[in-house]
Parts: sequence; structure tokens; C-alpha cells
Amino acid sequence: MLPHTNISNRDPRSEFGRPVVFDALLTIGGAFLLTLLAGGCGQNNDIQVYRVAKEVTPTAEGATTSPSQAAASSFQWELPKGWKEMPPGEMRVASFSVAGKDGKTADVSVVPLPGLSMRDLDNVNRWRGQVGLAAIPESELAPQAEPVQVAGQTAQLFDLAGEMAGEKSRILGAILHREEIAWFFKMTGDDKLVAQQKSVFKEFLRSFGFPPAVGGQSELPASHPPISNRPQPAPALSASASSEGKPGWQVPAKWQEVPGGQFLAAKFMISGADKAKAAVNVSTSAGNGGGLTPNVNRWRRQLGLEELPEEQVTKLATPIDIPGQKAMLVDMTGTDPATSQKVRLVGVMVPLAKATWFYKLMGDPQVVEAENATFKKFIQTAKYPDAP
Repeated sequence: MLPHTNISNRDPRSEFGRPVVFDALLTIGGAFLLTLLAGGCGQNNDIQVYRVAKEVTPTAEGATTSPSQAAASSFQWELPKGWKEMPPGEMRVASFSVAGKDGKTADVSVVPLPGLSMRDLDNVNRWRGQVGLAAIPESELAPQAEPVQVAGQTAQLFDLAGEMAGEKSRILGAILHREEIAWFFKMTGDDKLVAQQKSVFKEFLRSFGFPPAVGGQSELPASHPPISNRPQPAPALSASASSEGKPGWQVPAKWQEVPGGQFLAAKFMISGADKAKAAVNVSTSAGNGGGLTPNVNRWRRQLGLEELPEEQVTKLATPIDIPGQKAMLVDMTGTDPATSQKVRLVGVMVPLAKATWFYKLMGDPQVVEAENATFKKFIQTAKYPDAP
């Protein structure tokens, strides 16, 4: 992999690999990368704590000032000795570079993308291609993943070494699924340098911190480009509501709509006894949204459950009666990794001609049980804007 280049001045297809993936992301609402982390040759001592600003200032060249220089704070990390913070660029929230011996370098970047845009296998195989390795099948993905901690959550780390154009290179890529966003933490560069930095990189991941949720807003920086063509939540919903690009549906009286951020079409909060709560998230993705198995396994990770092979996922999913559509439902119970509390998730995928809609009821098991039938009726009332 070449040394760090400002993403805003690059052909996005070079980052995603295949044009078809880039085009798919555009249909979701803009192929935007956010960062991937760059590593250095120092040891993990003399650590400095940084806070990344929600807003960054564009320069005349189209780059941005260092986020730690801005007043507002958002993301946090501990900067290892020898790592040099770089301007994050238009699409990055953070960027780092470190020079090793003999002029060797490594680049680290963090890239958040809509969680439904690509399968983990697609991203890992894209990384493998960048270091001259052949693609692998789904069955070989899990054995190559190493669990690591990112902001108190479990992510999957892949260590990929190969040779391109006579140069030995290595990629450390970690994937964290957080709500509706997939976060990609990636160190790439000289083989020996990146290998030397692996333990430092893992400590960096452990120190990474997300900003606290405020009013349900997205944790992406305010400077991030808007996601065009994505349905945005309205300030409020009546019993029957509809807005541009968003289904019309009958909203239950006790459901309270809250801002869902850029990646959700709608979000509702439901209160139960003894302050118990559950939430309903509604999102959409182009085409089949990655398919049934990747999305069910994404939900399973949110419950602290192990991923399942396709044949088991198929048995787990059951059809749900949606007028004119072949929708599938899964009902799973696990543990919230953040609170260690028992949590239940009911998820429904509704495939349409050009996009797939995802409905997720998740929270306190008693609240989910009480709202399960209402949740299904809510989905059945949806009238989609692009449906015939």
C-alpha cells in the first residue's frame, strides 16, 4: 500500500477496489470514507490523549486542519510515541503517519460506512488484493479474525501480509460494527514496520473513544458530507406519516420518534415498566443490502452472540406476512456488550425492487415482548415511495 494520500484528491474507486462496490455506496447516499489509522515505529509510552473535533476547517488546498486543534471535542484517543497526527482530510476523522527505518512508512486510517453497505468478507478480500493476496471464501474468514477491543466493544482484526510490485507490505484492518455504522481501522505500509507496530496499533484501538450520544444524533463529525438521497427523520410523526424518500406508516401512539442520525430513516423509543426501554430503528440499503446472513450476523454481534453459517441463519429466519413482499424475521436474545444486560432483538428485512428496508426492535426483553405484535403491524402498514 502506498504512503498516506489525502482521500479528497484520490479516485474513490482506488479505495474501494471494485467500481460496482463504489456505485453501490453512491446509491446509499455517497461513497464516503472516514479514516483509517496510521502507525509508527515508536513504543507505546509517553502517551498523549487527544480529542478529535466535531468540526474541522478546510484549507485552500481542500485538506483540513488537525482536528485536535479545534475547540469542540468529539472522538478521543491515546497517541503513542512516534505517531504523527496528520490532517484528516475531507473524509477522515483522524489520520496518522510514522516514518520507520530506511525511509519506510505506514499509514493509519479510520473509515465509517453504512453498516449494510458491504459484507466483512468483501472488505477483507479488498484488503487482501491490496497486498497481493488471493480472495478467500466465507468459510475462511472467521479463522483469520482476531478479536480486539475498540472503545470497550469487540472488533475483528485481520493481519494481512503480501507483496505487490516487488514490495512487501502488510495491512492491519479492524472492523467494528456499531449500531448502523461499520467502523474500519486500518494500518497499512511496509511489512516489517507494520508488524512491529501491531501491539501499538491494538493499544491505540483500545484507547479509541466515541463521543457520548446526544439526542440520538449520529456520532459522525458535523463536517462530514451529508448523505444525499438518504431518507432523513422528520421532527415529529403523526399517526400516519410520510416524507420524501420515506415510507408512510401508522405509528403506534406510545412510540416516541427521536432523531435517528444520518444512517436511519426513523428511530422510535418505547418505555416500559420500571424505566425499561426498547428502540425501533428503521434503515434502508441499496439492492439486497448485503443479504440475509451478513445482516443477521451483524445483529447477532450487537447481542454478543457468535456468527452463524448461512445454513443456520436460513433456519433461524422465518417469513413474515407483508403485503406484496417476501419479508424475513429473526428473533434473538443475548447480552448488550455495553451494559451486560439481557437484551432481545426482533429484526425484519423487507426487500423491494431497488432497495431493502430493515426494521429492528431491540431492548429490554419484557418491553420487546409487549411490543412485538405492534412492531409487526407497524411494518405491515408501511407504504414505500418507490413501490408500484
